[in-house]
Amino acid sequence: MLRTRGAWTFLLPGFAARQPFAMLTLSIVLLVQHTTGSYGAAGATAAVTGVSMALFAPYSGRLADRHGQRAVLVPGVLVHALAGLTLTALALTHAPLWALFAAAVPTGASVPQVGPMVRARWGVTLKDSPLMSTAAAFESVTDELTFVVGPLLATALCTTVAPAAGLLTEAMLTLLGGLLFAARKHTQPAVTTAGHARVEHASALRVPGVRVLVVTFLGIGSVFGGMQVSLAAFTESIGEPGLNGVLYGIFAAGNMLSGVVCGAVAWRAAPQRRLVLGYAALALTASALWTAHSAAALAALGLLVGMCIAPALITGYTLVESLVPAGARTEAFTWLTGAVALGQAAAVTVAGQLEDRLWGGAGFLVPLAGTVLALATLVALRSRLDARPRARTVARGVGHRSPVSVD
Repeated sequence: MLRTRGAWTFLLPGFAARQPFAMLTLSIVLLVQHTTGSYGAAGATAAVTGVSMALFAPYSGRLADRHGQRAVLVPGVLVHALAGLTLTALALTHAPLWALFAAAVPTGASVPQVGPMVRARWGVTLKDSPLMSTAAAFESVTDELTFVVGPLLATALCTTVAPAAGLLTEAMLTLLGGLLFAARKHTQPAVTTAGHARVEHASALRVPGVRVLVVTFLGIGSVFGGMQVSLAAFTESIGEPGLNGVLYGIFAAGNMLSGVVCGAVAWRAAPQRRLVLGYAALALTASALWTAHSAAALAALGLLVGMCIAPALITGYTLVESLVPAGARTEAFTWLTGAVALGQAAAVTVAGQLEDRLWGGAGFLVPLAGTVLALATLVALRSRLDARPRARTVARGVGHRSPVSVD
């Protein structure tokens, strides 16, 4: 796959452009907590950013499909850098919380959707090649790598340089990486001609299978959010807060490992079947998290949960290739990315409340509920994940006319 002509020209700048996104949430939390002294205010500001990103991401993807990735990326990264600098200045000047919220909205709304754009470029580069499943696995591993490196970098900058260093670095890296990625014009998906605009530019959310995948990815987001809060609360309750990073790293490592395996296997089972079976395994392992009463048990369960996430993510992204027309795939990918972010934001809020009001580890009930509800939806509506009907050749007249292709 990596030997595909032109692949490295968008992979390297794409990795540089998406890395800062993994720094954003933690950088905001560390900065706002330092200036306000409140984790509640810090978490709320970060949640506003996440929700804003989830709501606006699909529209960014739709604009990229209609006008080209470069036309969306260049102004987007400029707005994001400016909004990030504004949020930093407001936090450092001890502005009221409503002002931080006001700056958090454009900061989240303008997050460049580089991951979905890279996936769309793979679709152009590989077309109908069987390597598309490998590309989906590769992107999943890349995403996990960014979420291992990003928080570590943000923590190091905020604690050793200055509380604002993380968010400032995120804004500048987004600007530079986004502009470099946008400059690679020859690998971006072509903009559909005006004559087919009505068909090609229909919203990806109109595809029933995409709506099913959105619910599925909301459940995956609930795992990420629930794990972040609950692992922190668990390690604090046993007097070992330093284990939080280790346990979450084991969880992420499981995700990366299974992503590599998924990319190396030539699957014979249909992706619809693989998604149902893989998601059932995810719901089963996530349902056992709340029973762990030791760091060792939680590490083992976290590793299993992480290993079940990558197959579901990879298969979901692979299904987009068969469900969605090429002119709407970037938007479809952003719907799924936004669903993960929205599920994560909701899970962080609910898990925090459960940890405060119930027992330690109650936040692990959020991944349980999120994955079980999503699995029930997936099983009930799995028939909608069948690929859209292809064009059929129909003979017309009495046989002397040429066959016509109809949709």
